[in-house]
Amino acid sequence: MPAELPLLQNAHDHRFTLLVKDPVKLIPNRPPAEGEQYRFHFDMGLCIGCKCCVVACNEQNGNPASLNWRRVGEIEGGIYPDTQRFHMSMGCNHCLEPSCMIGCPVEAYTKDTATGIVLHSADICIGCQYCTWNCSYGVPQFNEDRGVVGKCDMCHGRLTAGDAPACVNACPEGAIKIELVDMLAWRIDHAAGDAPGMPSSDDSLSTTRVTMPNVAIPELSRVDVTRIQPEHAHLSLVFLLVLTQLSAGAFATFTLQELMGINLNRFAALLPLGIAMIALAAAPMHLGRPIHAYRAIRNWKRSWLSREILGLSVFAGAATAYAGALFLNLPFTQLLSIGALGAGLLGVLCSAKIYMVKARPSWNSNYTLADFYLTAAILGPRLVLASGASDAPAVYVFAVAGSILQAVNHMMRDHWLLTGSNYELSSSAQLLRGPLLNASYGRYLLWMLALTVLRFSPVASFGFALTAELLSRWLFFSSVVPKTVASTYLTPRGAH
Repeated sequence: MPAELPLLQNAHDHRFTLLVKDPVKLIPNRPPAEGEQYRFHFDMGLCIGCKCCVVACNEQNGNPASLNWRRVGEIEGGIYPDTQRFHMSMGCNHCLEPSCMIGCPVEAYTKDTATGIVLHSADICIGCQYCTWNCSYGVPQFNEDRGVVGKCDMCHGRLTAGDAPACVNACPEGAIKIELVDMLAWRIDHAAGDAPGMPSSDDSLSTTRVTMPNVAIPELSRVDVTRIQPEHAHLSLVFLLVLTQLSAGAFATFTLQELMGINLNRFAALLPLGIAMIALAAAPMHLGRPIHAYRAIRNWKRSWLSREILGLSVFAGAATAYAGALFLNLPFTQLLSIGALGAGLLGVLCSAKIYMVKARPSWNSNYTLADFYLTAAILGPRLVLASGASDAPAVYVFAVAGSILQAVNHMMRDHWLLTGSNYELSSSAQLLRGPLLNASYGRYLLWMLALTVLRFSPVASFGFALTAELLSRWLFFSSVVPKTVASTYLTPRGAH
């Protein structure tokens, strides 16, 4: 047997050398110098789509089969019979400007100064999932069993100990490697970070370098472009957003009436305050770890989610003070109503900004901002009318104007999606014209009914309008098509 080994080695030289790979060739032989960081290098021409990297990553990190911090997608191109399919293995890109870190309200993400690796702390994470919306590559993934998010950390412990990450070490073709990148040079020219089936590296300055196959294949694109499915509706957020906007709209109506000298029903004026309190109390239920919700204001300097919580909390305080002053017939209610209005409008602005991110193109427009404010304009005056807090003609005018403007805003947004110049926008339009068509038409019907019965039955009008806004917000979450890396042609049942 020993005498036959050299023959075996010569006959299968490529496989033999891969089986005894020198880890030094898979990772740099020195740590990053000043101005450098580690990054992945993926050679698409070498990848055979075996998914050994996926299995190795899951085993290394103890993740279930349904949760993959490294994924293998497929892209194809050409014209029959000259077609070809390639595979693309992607983990975290350890971006120079990580959107996950910028948006995290609890500062669970840090960028290691020595290696440039983007690290995530499960101990700090509250499971808000905001980072999963911010990342254009779909890298952070929510673990429902643990209630926290997780992501690839380039096997930080292995790498700093001089060992290759699990995915790198497991690849039988050597398609994944770790290399050093000059961060300043990469900021100037990061074209090598772009590839078919991936979002633009401009979004967060992804550092992953992709080597394309050395073949001329026209029109390479992802194979999953026709597999468009509605996203999770996040019902708790649907109610949180609509109810807080309803409350802000009601206080805006009160403020306008105060300035116009119109008398209010003091007891009915307490109703929007109660609605705001219920919405804020239920807000933590969206979190994977609601017991740690208090941490969510830590990153107020960068995270719109932290700012939303602060803004709505100030709004609740100002609204409480206003309601108390109104009930006790104190002289400074007008000033307090203006304060509550300002805090409420600020809270709505922060709510909208949470969703206006590059990774969700159909959310990332001024239509979202207008939508949130017009929800307040539709529901606030109707609540005032339905509760008997006021019956002034001006309040009816506010309610009618809000409904008309909201319908126009949604029609313009639907047209913008339909004529969208990118895959995500046009795919959102397909959802609204396909599986979500009935709900899409239903919101317009409900807005029309709310207008029709407003003068005769403010209570019914409020009910129709509230249902329309809840349905509209449900569509907002369900119809979004996020940016992400290409997936496989066949997806296991139940996977997303």
